[in-house]
Amino acid sequence: MNATLLKHGRRALLFIIFSLAFSPAGAQKFALIDMDFVLKNIPAYERANEQLSQVSQKWQAEVDALTTEAQTMYKNYQNEVVFLSAEQKKARQDAIMEKERQAAELKRSYFGPEGELFKKRQALMNPIQEEIYNAVKDVAELRGYQLILDRASDTGIIFGSPKIDISDEVLRKLGYSN
Repeated sequence: MNATLLKHGRRALLFIIFSLAFSPAGAQKFALIDMDFVLKNIPAYERANEQLSQVSQKWQAEVDALTTEAQTMYKNYQNEVVFLSAEQKKARQDAIMEKERQAAELKRSYFGPEGELFKKRQALMNPIQEEIYNAVKDVAELRGYQLILDRASDTGIIFGSPKIDISDEVLRKLGYSN
């Protein structure tokens, strides 16, 4: 249901944008950009993706090794459980759970929302994205574009002139001040 609302919301936004673009009062200039095409033609972007892929594979191998170790410990435990005392069973179970916890923690630290891969991606990609944004902004200002839409993306807007931003006006209309 949320996806449907989001889809209709995007359609409504695009309808409003294009309605304004083609109305006499909305003489703003718009342009399209294909960010996939732009990124594919920037060697630094390809190098950054390769670095991210390599480090991701290395880190995944480390996580997989711990997971395999935990699985081996569990299989050994299952094979020997009938011969173990209650204390030995508890010790083995605790060791297996600790190994599983270590694997989960390592995975989270590498691949979690604020993990090492996220940080590495930001470090490598932010300078490239900033450079692209500045180039788009320069072209927009040079040619008088008010809005740049990405035709390769669901989000769409790459650059919007602050002159056409009505956020403050909408907040005032809702009774909020900034």
